[in-house]
Amino acid sequence: MSQYQKHAFVCTSGKTCKAADSQLTFEALKHACRDAGIAQQVRVNHAGCFAQCGHGPMVVVYPENTWYHGVTVEKAQRIFSEHLIGGAVVEQFRYVAPPGDNKLPGT
Repeated sequence: MSQYQKHAFVCTSGKTCKAADSQLTFEALKHACRDAGIAQQVRVNHAGCFAQCGHGPMVVVYPENTWYHGVTVEKAQRIFSEHLIGGAVVEQFRYVAPPGDNKLPGT
């Protein structure tokens, strides 16, 4: 078993995620885990660009390899309660794209 049960990465770099307040998304997930007393089981980290510019803020949760797009603070709260706590993927926010870079035109 790994050191953490789940690991959430939040893109807080690049042009588009950063401009879409991804730092607030990161803080919402990090604080929710800390406040719930699960910071030793669920790790939340900053991440570099996932090369999905224009779809963010992006969040990826492992070990499930579940990608989420457009994650606002409000969406982060649902991802926290339903996925990180409850173990169920929030299909409404799930991001499924072909492998590789999937940047929107102009990003």
